[in-house]
Amino acid sequence: MKKILAFPVLILPLLVLSQLEEDHIKWQENRKLTWEDFKAAPLKIGNTAAMTTTHLGFSYNIKNGIVTYKIECRFEKNKSWGLVKNDWVLKHEQGHFDIAEIFARSLNKSIHEYQFNKSSFQKDLDAIYKSVVAEKEKYQQQYDDETDYSRIKLKQEEWLKRIELELKQTRSWAGY
Repeated sequence: MKKILAFPVLILPLLVLSQLEEDHIKWQENRKLTWEDFKAAPLKIGNTAAMTTTHLGFSYNIKNGIVTYKIECRFEKNKSWGLVKNDWVLKHEQGHFDIAEIFARSLNKSIHEYQFNKSSFQKDLDAIYKSVVAEKEKYQQQYDDETDYSRIKLKQEEWLKRIELELKQTRSWAGY
């Protein structure tokens, strides 16, 4: 039985797949965001300097009680924008993308550790995914709140170090 959550797996022509790759950036350790990656028109939302949109996708397949799955962590170029484009704000936005990766790894770990239950696996996997996404959203908001969207420089530096440490600590779950 195949169940898809958040990101449908479709058979797409190469042209559409190429467009998907142009519109998204898969998280990679050595690939940092640049302002050229932010393609959406800026919106004036209070004092918001920039907006990063990430996607945490999960799909799975069950065969003979074995769960195989795919996780995707991507930056969405056409939904992300910058109004104030400086290195400081860009580092803050990179932090959001890195946080999404931390939670992609958390999802990978949780799914890997899941004990298959024939009668409840759909509900179980859905609950795991929703729980991780809810945690990610809460963490993203905490990041913005505590740094005042990067304006509290000392807190911003602390958060960037924290994010870097969490990426190192979760490295073993990066191969999803």
